[in-house]
Amino acid sequence: MDESQALVAFMALGQEHRLRALRALVKAGPDGMASGALANAIGVSASTISFHLKELQQAGLIGSRRAGRSIIYSVAYPVLSGLVEFLMTDCCQGHPEVCAPALAALSACGPNTKDVDHA
Repeated sequence: MDESQALVAFMALGQEHRLRALRALVKAGPDGMASGALANAIGVSASTISFHLKELQQAGLIGSRRAGRSIIYSVAYPVLSGLVEFLMTDCCQGHPEVCAPALAALSACGPNTKDVDHA
């Protein structure tokens, strides 16, 4: 991701309903959510969510697909990962402890280690 792409993504995320929508879609996972369910989840009207989803889609942060009469929205994970990578590329500068909190938060995305035998 280059700087101009990052700026477009940040501008799209610079509004509370769009940020909430993206976070709700991240929680929903790859299956995504229907626009109506997403509107309910973040507490906005159907027309309001449509406007915000259009902005997120134009920024490349989300995609959509039709499922019957519904439109299902989901995160464009490669783009979101690219945005995080853009932010973190020059993070540590020889001080890995600076990035430790961010890396710990991202470790939740890794393989499930609950059932690993630590004997």
